[in-house]
Amino acid sequence: METTSDNLRKTLLQALIGLIAVILSGVLCWPIDAHATRIKEVASVQGVRNNQLVGYGLVVGLDGTGDQTTSTPFTAQSLNALLQQMGVTVPPGTNMQVKNVAAVMVTAQLPPFAQPGQPIDINVSSMGNAKSLRGGTLIATPLKGADGQVYALAQGNLIVGGAGASAAGSKVQINHLAAGRIPEGATVERAVATPLMQGEFLQFDLNANDYNTAREVARAINRKMGDGTAQPLSGRTVRVRMPSSLDARVGFLADVENLALELAAPAAKVVINARTGSVVMNQAVSLSACAVAHGNLSVTINSTPVISQPAPFSRGETVSRDRADITIKQEPGPLIQLPASTKLADVVKALSALGATPQDLLAILQAMKSAGALNAEIEVI
Repeated sequence: METTSDNLRKTLLQALIGLIAVILSGVLCWPIDAHATRIKEVASVQGVRNNQLVGYGLVVGLDGTGDQTTSTPFTAQSLNALLQQMGVTVPPGTNMQVKNVAAVMVTAQLPPFAQPGQPIDINVSSMGNAKSLRGGTLIATPLKGADGQVYALAQGNLIVGGAGASAAGSKVQINHLAAGRIPEGATVERAVATPLMQGEFLQFDLNANDYNTAREVARAINRKMGDGTAQPLSGRTVRVRMPSSLDARVGFLADVENLALELAAPAAKVVINARTGSVVMNQAVSLSACAVAHGNLSVTINSTPVISQPAPFSRGETVSRDRADITIKQEPGPLIQLPASTKLADVVKALSALGATPQDLLAILQAMKSAGALNAEIEVI
């Protein structure tokens, strides 16, 4: 027989279970906002960008895998110039056979607002016939911009993501050995001016030319900062009026670049990589009803050597000729009807029914576009 305490305990347990069920149902039904597109993801401030730097230098300390100076005379010339700067004079006409030195090109990207003394990463690539840069050290190399001015100084030990070994005519290599990287291998020596404090207006450059995106960017800024703050100038540029003080401009840009946008669906496009056979299409691609027949045509050429042997004591010569057998084979291709498709899943299903390889699909898509059955723009990269 149940007591009063047992009934109370059972009632409390049922109430707790019901409360948990209500909480879980609320969590499952709670709307989860998808990540909205922000202005920082579709546009950038004009003039706030990376700058390319490049320099020529020498890598030393290689384990006999450097340039062959007889085949790369510029390596020997660069080494002579370096030694002269160090106070070492090499007698004229000396043929230096160094194997631990390699001539390299050094590249880097100078980020916006970089100040003197800050480190940046650099990439080092061999120019000559060095077998490997593994274990090498880059000697101090000035990095110049497009204007010829030195903006950074690079030096350090290379990190090469590969390994290799060779002996008795055999060779094993993993990854690439003629290029490496030095994290924080260069120090900024000169800053690049940015237009953040120049003039009353700043310009936002869109990543792609789209009039709807330019209008939405201007609307989002005016909605947050007040009417007349932003004005779309074209499908790719939006002019924005900025505050006067520097700290206010930084805060203004911090607020503006995180504003959410309501973007329209992109234009239907199919991107084809003719080198790899890759085909990528967006969700706006659609098909009109059409019929496609696809068959394979193969040409096979076999070459067989035929040797003509002269008769004994005839003083003739043995003659070798090639006999070629050419075979042409064409496989039948059934006529397949493709229904009209408005969703990407239906388009993929219809194209998969053709059973064509990616390389064949390139020609089929172009033919469908010419026939007016593919409602999308084709871009070949």
